Amino acid sequence: MADIKYYDVILRPIITEKSMNDMADKKYAFYVHTEATKSQIKEAVEKMFDGAKVSYVNTMNLNGKTKRRGYTFGKTAARKKAIVQLTEDSKELEIFQGM
Repeated sequence: MADIKYYDVILRPIITEKSMNDMADKKYAFYVHTEATKSQIKEAVEKMFDGAKVSYVNTMNLNGKTKRRGYTFGKTAARKKAIVQLTEDSKELEIFQGM
């Protein structure tokens, strides 16, 4: 397993209509490193965002889609998605402010 630092865990936030609706419940969605564990994701969110306290983390492994170009088949890269639930007394994440 690779030595993953906390700043390498979170790749980018997921901005969709469903994830925007979940922000009212303090749930935030991120694409994360494919080898990151739930405890590493929790640590990364708490270190990167001041005042954030994570209640729990749900993760999903997304397999690559099969794509075709003419006779040749290939696959896109596999990804991992994490849904992070913050506690009630936690502050909002500032990267999502104003959306």
